[in-house]
Amino acid sequence: MIKSANQYPVHALFSHEANVLYRIPPYQREYSWYKAQWEDLFEDLIEADGAHFLGTIITLDQTTDTLEGNILHVIDGQQRLTTLTLLLAAVYSVLKEHQAELDDDTRTDVTNLGRLIVRKADGQPRVTPQKQGHNLPDYRRVLEEAGLPIDGEWKPYYPSRRIAKCYRYFRSAIIKLSETEEVAPQEAALRVHEAALQAVIVKIEVASHADAFVLFESLNNRGMPLSPVDLIKNHLLAESEKKQVMDVDEAFKHWNEMLTSLGDNYSTQERFLRHYYNAFKSEMPEVANAPVATKSRLIRIYETLLEEDLTQVVDSLVTASKIYGRINCVVERDQPTSLDRAFQRLLRAQGAPSYVLLMWLMSKRSGLELTDGHIETVVHLLTNFFVRRNLTGYPPTYALAKLFMTTIEAVGDARGDAVVSVVGDRLRAVSATDEEFRARLEGRIYEENTDVARFILATLAEDGMTKETTTDLWLQEKNHFVWTIEHILPQGENLPPAWQEMLGGKEVAAQVQEEHRHRLGNLTITAYNSNLGNKSFLEKRDRKDSKDRFIGYRNGLSLNAELADRDSWTTGDIEKRTKALTAKVIARFPLG
Repeated sequence: MIKSANQYPVHALFSHEANVLYRIPPYQREYSWYKAQWEDLFEDLIEADGAHFLGTIITLDQTTDTLEGNILHVIDGQQRLTTLTLLLAAVYSVLKEHQAELDDDTRTDVTNLGRLIVRKADGQPRVTPQKQGHNLPDYRRVLEEAGLPIDGEWKPYYPSRRIAKCYRYFRSAIIKLSETEEVAPQEAALRVHEAALQAVIVKIEVASHADAFVLFESLNNRGMPLSPVDLIKNHLLAESEKKQVMDVDEAFKHWNEMLTSLGDNYSTQERFLRHYYNAFKSEMPEVANAPVATKSRLIRIYETLLEEDLTQVVDSLVTASKIYGRINCVVERDQPTSLDRAFQRLLRAQGAPSYVLLMWLMSKRSGLELTDGHIETVVHLLTNFFVRRNLTGYPPTYALAKLFMTTIEAVGDARGDAVVSVVGDRLRAVSATDEEFRARLEGRIYEENTDVARFILATLAEDGMTKETTTDLWLQEKNHFVWTIEHILPQGENLPPAWQEMLGGKEVAAQVQEEHRHRLGNLTITAYNSNLGNKSFLEKRDRKDSKDRFIGYRNGLSLNAELADRDSWTTGDIEKRTKALTAKVIARFPLG
């Protein structure tokens, strides 16, 4: 079944001296990674202790002419390989732009990087995506745009598809890294270059398509491996037995008490352990080469801490987990306070990176002279900050841990209102400007970040509710929201004739749909209905459910008040509503 299975650094897998090409078979799905995955990859690479493990790929040798080179079909791993080469193309483009500032050795490295991405002998890309969704022409276009020696092909709406967006994201991330670290762009690009080329991939080569699919199934149905949280627990139990400072059963009881406060979600547990170290680092024994807790450092950090003072660490973790569980809304409180409701809004605004700061403030609130009102004001500031941050991407994800750790340091002798001022000043100093926020709000917000779009729309709708009309827009049934984002002008293909006629004909309608469907002015919230999407405007406006209740634009939400009395929906209407809603959002989520 398996011909070979070996671990390779990326620079060896894509060696410019080798004659290997990786091709994505036509039956594979099109490129589908989103911004969240791009962010994770970028953050993991720049934070890695040593070589970052990128996972496993499965290949099948399809070489027919050795003079042409070794042709390997990628049965599993195409998303990672495509994304990785787009990252390297972004690195290449930044280095080429600053070639005059590079020394001779580094210029040679840039040349070799270009040959790693595009084979010198015949100008073929090292990785060749399949053609679905314009993947191949878009990919070639990106490589040409990056300055590589390849002829690209422009297809309509190229900038709005994922391959182009992925490349632009990595370009922007490198520039943001240079600004955050206060280094030149070429230095930031070289840092990413080194991390990417040293990253490790396990390449499994199989003998046939049948073997490939059997192996693929077995790899994706194997048991769950031990997580860092499991390994830290095991080390705790081993240390408690070894040092005899705590009974093993007692240590296990404390550990489970901590997990009970954090809930069953592994990512929450792992994030808490990172945040705990980052929040209270100044009070702990020093851990070598661990200025900040990252996923790759987590096990080593807790091995060190538990070996130093097991009892104190365990007791502190249990206490902090109770605070963290409240911030993270793990348990629904019978009588939630306004502070609990603020925590819920921050959670929905994807503000979890700030929990490191909130856990510290809540833990130290007595000494810092903080009331619930002070904490609530901080939570509102953080919510506004994350709405802006998650839409603009600034500051970048990898800078957030440092931001909140330095904010803790900056509190110093501040007390009460002064603590709130310190937090506000720190957030304003790094946040995107109103102009940058406005530009993203007026663009394709649904495509940029669907969760942010939903949070914004729900907030505007909630602001218009009274005690009598309050509706839970976050209620879920069968794993989906009862109230969902609705595209007024449908986003799907095969636009109905009524829409085509309203927008000026089939061709014009298709262009309007492509340019405006994902803009804020074309989005609203309605009750979930799988049949609503491609209806005419009037059908969507007047839609009712089986109980004769309006679920379309006459559903009573203030967000839809303007739509409830309209008979048509055109480009001008989308533009006007986008401007109006953008102004409301900027006013609703201030940092000034």
